[in-house]
Amino acid sequence: MFSKGQIIFGVLFFIVFAIIIGYTYRKDLKVHKRFYRGSIWILLAFIAFIGLISAIKFLL
Repeated sequence: MFSKGQIIFGVLFFIVFAIIIGYTYRKDLKVHKRFYRGSIWILLAFIAFIGLISAIKFLL
């Protein structure tokens, strides 16, 4: 499986990566609000499309 060192590295990497991504997102929040208005609708349409495909797969 994984050694203890690999598990520690993976957990620490994930924590540091999440912190850096969060910091970068907060730093660029004004830019996101200015240039990416309405992108939530694209996300919702994508999720609905995936849901529709899944529903068709399980119903047929």
